[in-house]
Amino acid sequence: MTKTFKYKKVEIDSPTGKGKNTGEAMIDKKRKTVYVLLTDTGTLFTKIIKWFTNAPYNHVSIVFDEKLDEIYSFGRKYPRNPLIAGFIREDVYFGTYRYFYNTRCLLSKIDVSSKEYIRIRNVIQSFNNNKDIYSYNLLGLVGVAVRRPINQRNKYFCSQFVAEVFEKSGLNLGDLPSALVTPNDFLMHPRFELVYEGRLYDYPLLDHVMLSMPMAGFEYAFMPPFELIKKKLQL
Repeated sequence: MTKTFKYKKVEIDSPTGKGKNTGEAMIDKKRKTVYVLLTDTGTLFTKIIKWFTNAPYNHVSIVFDEKLDEIYSFGRKYPRNPLIAGFIREDVYFGTYRYFYNTRCLLSKIDVSSKEYIRIRNVIQSFNNNKDIYSYNLLGLVGVAVRRPINQRNKYFCSQFVAEVFEKSGLNLGDLPSALVTPNDFLMHPRFELVYEGRLYDYPLLDHVMLSMPMAGFEYAFMPPFELIKKKLQL
């Protein structure tokens, strides 16, 4: 029987705070919000992923604020080359998304305890501290297609990374291995609450002053390589 990515409740702490001091019990009652951002840029590479997953969104990121100022995922490091990819901090103002202005997105949120939130932060920090050793688990996408998890050391694809962050932080969101989790699993998960769905650059909390600023090198983004060399060398 195929396992599904369904929420399994995990009691991390006693509701009464028994066995802890009062300060710890009070901290546990405070809730934090973490977001996941699902996107579809419409590129050829994402269309291939979409063909495998048969879902409306093919990329997922973990976000720490509703204004989308702090976003992490595994994806392309350079807008023109989807094959050079790894752990990245995404930037909606001056990063890859700006090259795909019609990107569609869905933003959802999940409430976690203060302790879970700190663990999530620590896991992300660990990835960031060692970001140069990580690369993209391209072969893992084949594993998703054939329903066989393919784990490679220090390699992740986007939804595998997000699922791994939650798992390492003590949030057991289901029995499905992280290497089989797709962006659509976060879309369908009952614990995530919808915040916004639509065109990314229509999202009302973005800073439109920042969006009005020109991007350095934007004119070169999709220039053929030979033409780019000629331009740079003024041939």
